[in-house]
Amino acid sequence: MAIDDKAGPESHCREDDDNAPAAAVDDEDTGAQVAPIVKLEEVAVTTGEEDEDPILDLKAKLYRFDKEGNQWKERGVGNVKLLKHKVNGKVRLVMRQSKTLKICANHFVIPTMTVQEHSGNDKSCVWHAADFADGNLKEEMFCIRFPSVENCKTFMETVQEVAESQGKKEENKDATVTADLLDKLSVGEIKSDGKEDTVVASNTKEAVKDEAKTEEDKKDEAASKA
Repeated sequence: MAIDDKAGPESHCREDDDNAPAAAVDDEDTGAQVAPIVKLEEVAVTTGEEDEDPILDLKAKLYRFDKEGNQWKERGVGNVKLLKHKVNGKVRLVMRQSKTLKICANHFVIPTMTVQEHSGNDKSCVWHAADFADGNLKEEMFCIRFPSVENCKTFMETVQEVAESQGKKEENKDATVTADLLDKLSVGEIKSDGKEDTVVASNTKEAVKDEAKTEEDKKDEAASKA
């Protein structure tokens, strides 16, 4: 069928309306409300990181060295975090896989922990740690690779700073414990000296009484002889 070129846009709109399927009328909102069959209650999800503040958060790929196979095995791709506890100040390294959120690294940053650049790749670094990602504490050797050299340097520098600060914290803690022991020892000596002084004073009083009693006995004996 030929289309009349002289027909305006309004006529085409009317033709489209006339040719519209009648089923479109069924899409109109009737205003009826259907109650859900199953009511789901809101569940609070905890990550275990609620009491920690993030120090570092970088995207990376993590590897673990397999001693039996003598090769590196991929642990996952995600964000590696350094989390500082709000109360005790301990810093934890945590990394989860981005899709499954499975933990692939979970251990504390301790004073003896050192991170070294991986030979041949300035975007990667390696370190040893007693890790708890699999639910059992065991020694692991990790290698982590970042998208850029800057992120790798930032990670290495931050971990080094945290390890040093944790070492100073341990030194201060040891010094505090030693000071408390010295204070307790000093107090104990003072108390001991006080008891000795009391005993000496008591013995002195008893000696004076005995001496006075002896003098009275002598007088009584002299009077009886007279």
